[in-house]
Parts: sequence; structure tokens; C-alpha cells
Amino acid sequence: MSMNNSSNVFLDATPSHPNRFQVNVINESHESSTAADGNHDPPHYEETSFVDEAQNRLRISFRLGNPEIYDNFLQNGETAKTDASFHAYDSHTNTYYLQTFGHNTMDAVPKIDYYRNTGSISGAKMNRPSLYEIHEQLAKNVAVTSGSTDRVANGDGMTGEEQTENKEEDPNAGTVKFGWVKGVLVRCMLNIWGVMLFIRLSWIVGEAGIGLGVIIIGLAVTVTAITGLSTSAIATNGFVRGGGAYYLISRSLGPEFGGSIGLIFAFANAVAVAMYVVGFAETVVDLLAESNSMMVDKTNDIRIIGSITVVILLGISVAGMEWEAKAQVILLVILLIAIANFFIGTVIPSNHEKKSRGFFNYQASIFAENFGPNFTEGEGFFSVFAIFFPAATGILAGANISGDLEDPQDAIPRGTMLAILITTVAYIGVAICVGACVVRDATGNVNDTIISGMSCNGSAACGLGYDFSRCLNQKCSYGLMNNFQVMSMVSGFGPLITAGIFSATLSSALASLVSAPKVFQALCKDNIYKALQFFAKGYGKNNEPLRGYILTFIIAMAFILIAELNTIAPIISNFFLASYALINFSCFHASYAKSPGWRPAYGIYNMWVSLFGAILCCGVMFVINWWAAVITYVIEFFLYIYVTYKKPDVNWGSSTQALSYVSALDNALELTTVEDHVKNFRPQCIVLTGGPMTRPALLDITHAFTKNSGLCICCEVYVGPRKECVKEMNSSMTKKQAWLLKNKIKAFYAAVAADSFRDGVRSLLQASGLGRMKPNTMVIGFKKNWRKAPPAEIENYVGIIHDAFDFEIGVVIVRISQGFDISQVLQVQDELEKLEQERLALEATIKDNESEEGSRGIRGLFKKAGKLNITKQVPKKDSGINTIQSMHVGEFNQRLVEASTQFKKKQGKGTIDVWWLFDDGGLTLLIPYILTLRKKWKDCKLRIYVGGKINRIEEEKMAMASLLSKFRIKFADIHIIGDINIKPNKESWKFFEEMIEPYCLHESCKDLTTAEKLKRETPWKITDSELEAFKEKIYRQVRLNELLQEHSRAANLIVLSLPVARKATISDILYMAWLEILTKNLPPVLLVRGNHKNVLTFYS
Repeated sequence: MSMNNSSNVFLDATPSHPNRFQVNVINESHESSTAADGNHDPPHYEETSFVDEAQNRLRISFRLGNPEIYDNFLQNGETAKTDASFHAYDSHTNTYYLQTFGHNTMDAVPKIDYYRNTGSISGAKMNRPSLYEIHEQLAKNVAVTSGSTDRVANGDGMTGEEQTENKEEDPNAGTVKFGWVKGVLVRCMLNIWGVMLFIRLSWIVGEAGIGLGVIIIGLAVTVTAITGLSTSAIATNGFVRGGGAYYLISRSLGPEFGGSIGLIFAFANAVAVAMYVVGFAETVVDLLAESNSMMVDKTNDIRIIGSITVVILLGISVAGMEWEAKAQVILLVILLIAIANFFIGTVIPSNHEKKSRGFFNYQASIFAENFGPNFTEGEGFFSVFAIFFPAATGILAGANISGDLEDPQDAIPRGTMLAILITTVAYIGVAICVGACVVRDATGNVNDTIISGMSCNGSAACGLGYDFSRCLNQKCSYGLMNNFQVMSMVSGFGPLITAGIFSATLSSALASLVSAPKVFQALCKDNIYKALQFFAKGYGKNNEPLRGYILTFIIAMAFILIAELNTIAPIISNFFLASYALINFSCFHASYAKSPGWRPAYGIYNMWVSLFGAILCCGVMFVINWWAAVITYVIEFFLYIYVTYKKPDVNWGSSTQALSYVSALDNALELTTVEDHVKNFRPQCIVLTGGPMTRPALLDITHAFTKNSGLCICCEVYVGPRKECVKEMNSSMTKKQAWLLKNKIKAFYAAVAADSFRDGVRSLLQASGLGRMKPNTMVIGFKKNWRKAPPAEIENYVGIIHDAFDFEIGVVIVRISQGFDISQVLQVQDELEKLEQERLALEATIKDNESEEGSRGIRGLFKKAGKLNITKQVPKKDSGINTIQSMHVGEFNQRLVEASTQFKKKQGKGTIDVWWLFDDGGLTLLIPYILTLRKKWKDCKLRIYVGGKINRIEEEKMAMASLLSKFRIKFADIHIIGDINIKPNKESWKFFEEMIEPYCLHESCKDLTTAEKLKRETPWKITDSELEAFKEKIYRQVRLNELLQEHSRAANLIVLSLPVARKATISDILYMAWLEILTKNLPPVLLVRGNHKNVLTFYS
């Protein structure tokens, strides 16, 4: 490929259809260059051209100065198709490639479809070429990779035709989506402007005065405004689905918080329907009482009217979101007219009747008198605030239907914050106006006017010609303090205020009736509470939660029939406040976690303000009703514990995860600043299990002494061609770590690809861990097949022990009678499962085929079988598997499987025999002690065996007992073995000689030339000189086995000091023979050797 940046090459004629990216064929002849040189237009700023090696070149040019070209290029976040665009698939050949910038390459340009979630309703997810596909060399004349075709075959990627079909079949076609006005602004305003505006705000001004009344409104709005800012920040940090407050909290803080608050938030909305409907019914019953039209009595009339109302509201909701939205708009119009009617009424001159009831139009004297507080007995600032605050809630009404919004990221912030602003202005305006027009107490008697010469109490009413002084001694029925219908009296047309009350209550009830099922459906879809999965199903083009509507209807009807909501109302308010507190905390938590994924488009927020908002919400909960706040926290706590215990299988990238990472990183860095201390030593193990599922027993015994106390890393070395090894390693990483999590094993999985097993282990020993959390002990299984293994394998095996000691890492070698590797058993089980699945699938295919028309014949069967991959030939397995299958998985396999689970079981009463023959710093003693602390091993007692002199057994026993007591390690018995260094019996020695016979060189029986030749050809064999030099040590190993057979044959576990082979002195074969004879025919054995640094101390 060549690149040319000269101006004469880049100049070209203006295209007929200009686009941001142009792909043109360039004629490189002399004529074209001359023509280009003659062009005197200003130079263009262009990108480097991508030039094909063919005779003609393809160029992409970018021109500045024409914004229309850029606008044409971007259409809803996707590139616009052009006449010059190239198709990603070549229809004339078998090659598959992307032509980016007109050049044949697998690299793809940035595109929104690569970033979608699987199953996204807004568009199909596409897979970009993997790094492997781009990085690896393509075969000659073949531009297709298996990864690409597999993705298409598996449905992850799509062909061009399928993409076109997918775009034509838009899943959102026909659904009703709302903009920010109808979807958020209208709903929030209707929910915030509740019945409190018309029948309680005047009383609040009377009690608290205009000054404190505005402060009360301001404090409530501070809570809702901060929550609105936090909601806006969270809602603009990614695509928002349905679920409202539940969705925002769960995706930010995780399923534990989201699941607990989601359930009580949905329940609160359901009960809120009953509250608002009862408020509406009470107003209707009051009207009926005034006209003497009661049906039964007040309580039953409320139940009757409430039941009829909730049925009508249910019908509107079930009819669809579009009808519900239309109803909301109508109700808002009525509400706005009612509010306007009030303001108009304040400037209409008052008549005698209204004056007698305390309304005098705007008067400075009334404003001054009502500016300060005048709390009645039992009332105070916080009690009045508690009554008003529910009027400020409802800011989540728009967010709760986030799934039905066209653009939730834009609609939720704009609609919510504007609704808070408008309603706040209305609340403050009404409070000031009513406080400047109406006195606190009035008799309602038109004859209570001041006559000349009559003394008065000096109130504002006195100055306006009315004497309401008797209200000081007896309760009056009118004025701000006494009459809840002040707004109706002040308004220009009283019935419009009644219509406003109806509108406020019904709109709030309707919003709650829609919100509750939507939130509940989102909660059920996430399957956090499996018993509620039934309610996740949606119906119709809008996926309406009909089952949720019915459930909400039942809950609302139940509370309407109770008709006594004074007790439950504070709890509902606290449920909403708990949601607000968690939304604020979510915003703070996400900011504090400093996750790169926290990038809200709405930037008007502050993490500390959000935290203040969360604390403020919690404080308000206790101000409103302390026992309701306690009940809310208790319910939320128990739901949190339940969800945490169930551990739902979800991963939403919550800020909790981000903060966990930050905390872990900070703690790891902090650890590096602290020097290691012997008191804090714990075994941190690197376990050479291979795949963790292939050697479960080795992992189990290691996990027994590292769980909750030390690091455990399961390691695997992939040996072979690097390319294949790396590919296999990368593909299995997640699966093997998931296996550890599934089996509740607190360990990590790590793997390396290397040229040899020893090189891989050496890399792991050096590089594993982080800071102070680095392995200090290597755990490895005993190589049971060493006598059949090639010398190179034995050299690698013994070599990694030497390497561990070189790196000052302790070594634990574990041996059990059946061995650890169950990979063949797992392979057979996988094959049997596959065969069973294929058999069931084939049976299902045949059954389906029989039920279809006979005309399709056998062709249809093969077509279906092809879809189910039934006709695919089952590959032959290796001879080892065939052998095991022929044994019917055999007794050997059964024993192997049982042995692989022996450390999972609870160990009965017995002993752990510790043969602490050599002082290695105490690791040989520490590991069995930790085991006795575990639940499975707690019934096992420690028996300590140490070497000693026959004539000093008691003294040495007392010395060891004293040492163990200082170490505070409990033991059942101490045995001093005084006859370790005597010769073993003839049978044992004969067995050892027969075992090593095939590996002995016997050079002393041959001439010098032959002996030298044999040493060169088989350097791994044991020489006669080596046997003679280490005869005493060999005797000791054989004798130790005899003693182990004598004393520890019945032990549950034997922990034995591992002999160390001096490098370049003891051959690998002889060392393996030592380990073999030491551990032969014994219970499970742990050969342990620490790094000879203290791991135990008796100092405090």
C-alpha cells in the first residue's frame, strides 16, 4: 500500500451526490495531474488517502465548510448509505470482508450497532471483527475466518439481507411513545399538584405564616429538586428502560438495593391509588351531604364511590397508555383552569359575605399580620412540614413510565426539572396570595362589623371594618386557620375549585395506577423474586402489564374498602422518601466510585449535594413519622438480606461493583506500605490444578486451609503451539472462573501458555499475585505415573520444586491413593450428555415430523434435523475414552470420582498426624492447625510426631509440649520417634531396590568406556556412586514409611516434612523414588516444606 498526500492527487470534481466520505477512482495519468494543477480553488483539508495496489486508486476525502454534508452523513446515529458505498459481502466470490474507506480490510468503522446489548429492542446487535480475526494472518486467497462465519451461523452476527429485514421489521413499530411534555411534564405536574394545593395550603400558611410557609415549601422543594437532579444524572448515564425508580436504583446500586426498594415502591404506588381515590370519594360525599343525597352513610358511601372510581380508572389504564395520556392532558387543563380561577378571584372585589369569612383582597396589613407564625396547640414547624411534604412528591411520575418514552435520557431531566420549577412557583404564589388576602380567623357573620366608637383588638380585620375578636375565646369556622375551603371561597367561580380537586385526585390516582404495574413488571422481568415471575408478562404492542394492573387493582380495592388510611398514609410517604434517598445515594455512590462508565450527559449535579439530599430524605422520613420510618427501614433491610442471600444471576455494572474495585485497589496499595509480620502470616497458595474441575480434591484440600484466611490461585499451564494454546486459554478463562464461583470456592483462576510445563510454572511463581497478596506456598499433586512418564516430564516435575525453593516459596505435595486427575471421567460424562441431548432432540424432531403432512416426507425430517444439528457426524474420540466407555465407566472411575470428593465431606472423629521432622519455620505445623479450625475437620485432633533420641524421650516430649503451648496450638498427643535412623527391614528395602532397578545405571559393573557412554546417553539414571553417597538418607525414607504404617495407618490425614533434594546432587528419579516410598500405602498425605522463615511466633 502506498500513500500520497500531494494536492494534485486529492483534487477531484464535485460529486453529484456529495457525502462526507467520498470513494472515488483516481486516474493517475499525466493529463489528470495537469488538469488538477490548473485548478485555482482554495486548498481542501483532507484525510490521508487509502490507496489500493491496483492500477486505479480509491480515495476518501473530508471537506470542511459544508455542514449539510455532515448532516446527511449522520442519520439517527448511523451512517447514511451512499451510491459509492461498498457492500460488506462480495456476492461474486466466496470471500467475506469489510471494505472500509474503500480498502479491503476486516477492520470496521465505529458504529452504534456494535455497542448494543444482545436482544436490544432499538436495533440488532452486530459483532465487530474480533482482535484474533484482525491480528492473525489470513490464508492466501481466503478472506473468511471461522470466527466470522461462526458468529453468523450462531446468530450473533447477521448477513446484509438479514440486517435489511431486521430494519424493516422494527419491533417498536406501532407502539405508543411519549415526548417529554406529555410523558413527563404533564404527569409530574399532575402528581405534584395534589389535593393539598386546594384544601391544606391555606391552613399551612395560617399556622406557619407566609415567611415560614415559603421556607416549608422551599425545604420540601430542596429535597425534590436534589432528587430530580440526581434522577436526571442517572437517567442520562446510558439507555433507560422501563421500571422508573426501580430501574435507576437497581442499575446504579445493584439488585440488592434495587430489588428491595422496587418492591416497596411498587406497593406504595398501588396503595397510593387507594389514597387518592378515597380523597376524591370524600370530596364527593361532602357534596352529597350538603345536598342531603347520601346513599347509606359516610363510610359506606366512600367505599361505593371509591370502588366505582377505581374500576373506571382501571378501564382507562387497560385501554392503553394513549388513552391514559389523553385523560391526563384533560385533567391538567381542568387543574390549570382551577388554579387560574383562584388567582383571578383574588383581584375580584370581595363582597360582604366573603369579607365576613375573612377575604379582603390584597391588603398590606393582612400580609404583615400573616407573615409570622401563629402555631396552635400541638402544632409546630416540623408537624406542619410533615403535613405539607407529601404535596411535593410525585416527581418520579414521568420516570416511572421510562419504557414508554421516546427519549428517556432527554425527557426525564427536562420534564422533571421543569415540572418542579412550575409547581414550586405555583405553590409559593398561592401561599403568598392567600396569605395577603385572607385573615387567620373570621366568624362568617356579616353583622360583625365595627361601629363607630367601638373598641377593637387592633388586628388587620379591625382596620378593615370587621371585629373577629370573639375568635380568640371560641373556635370560629372561617379564616385560614379554620376553613379548608378558603381557595374555593376566594376563587372567581367556586365549582371550578371542586373540579380542580377532582382533577388533582383522579390524575394522581391514574398516574399511580399506571406507575405501580410498570415498576412491578420491570422488577419481575429481572427475576429477582422468582415467585413473582408470573407478573412479568406483557400484552399488546405496548407490552402492557395487564396482570400487574389486576394486582394493583386488588390492592387498591382492599385499602379503599378499609376506608381508614390515616395510619397507612405516613408509611406510603416514607416509602416514596426511601426511594428518593436511594436515588440520591445512587448518584453520590456512582460519582464516588469514579467508574469510567459514569458519564452522565446531564452535568448539573454534584456528588456531595446528592449525598446531602439522601441524608435530608432520611431526616424528613423521621420528621414526618418516626415509627413509619422505622417500619420502612426494617422492611427494606429484610428485603435487602433476602435478595443478597438469593444472589440473583445479574450483572448490571453497578456502582457497588465499581466501588468494590476501588476499595480493593486502595487496600492492595495500602498493604504494600506495611511490612510483613509473622503474626499476620497466612498460607497464600498457588495450586497447580490445571482446569480446577479436573483435580477437585487437590483444590478442596487447599481451599480447606486458605478459605477466608489466605489467597488461593488455581493455575493451569497450556503447553504446545502458542497460537492454539493462547486461543484455547482465552476462550476458557471465564468458564473456569465461573466454575469456581458456582462451586463456592474462594479462589482465582490463572493460566499461562508456555513452551514447557516448567517454564509456565516458573512464570506463574514469579508473576502471580498483587503486591503483598502474592503466593508463598505452591501446592501440587503427587505425580503418580512417574514410573511410566518420560524422563523430561520427571525433570520438569522435580524442576518446579527446585524453582519454588529458588523463589523462597514453600511447597506442599499432596498424595491420595486414587490420584487427582478426573479429566477422562469428565470427558466421558460430557460425551454421554451430548449423546443424550442429541437423542432427545432427534426424538422430538421425529415426533414433530409425524404430526405434519405426509407430503413433506423424509425431506422435511432432514431439514429439521439440520436445524437442530442432529445430522452432524459425531467425531470419534480417542482410545482412552473408548477404553473407559467399554468399562461402562467402570469401578475404577467410580472409585476415582469418590476419591475426588473425599475432602468435601465432613471428616469424622479421628486424627491429623503431623510428622514435624524438620523445622521449616512452622508451615508443617500451621497448615494442620488451620485445618482443625474448619467445620469439616473440627472433630480431628492433632497428634504430633517428632524425631528424638531414645535416651531423652521424656525431656524432648516436654520441650515440644512447651513449644506448642507457647504457640497456643492444641494437640491430643506428642510422640517422640527415637528409631528413625535404624535400617529398614529386608522386605521394605527389597521393595525399594526393585522399584528403582529399571532406573539404575550399574556403571560399576561395566568398563569405563561403556559406563561413560551410558552416562551420556541416559544422564537421568541413578548411578551406583549416587546410591552409595545417599544410602543413609535412602534408609531413612524407607524406614519412615515403616513408622508411618505403624503409627498413622488409621489417621484421617498425614502431614509430613518434605525431604529436600540438593540441586545437581540428587537425581530426579531418585528423588521421586524417595517421595514414592515415603507415602506408599497410606491415608492422604501432605508433604510440606516451608521456606524456612518463621510463620509461627509466641510473642504478642
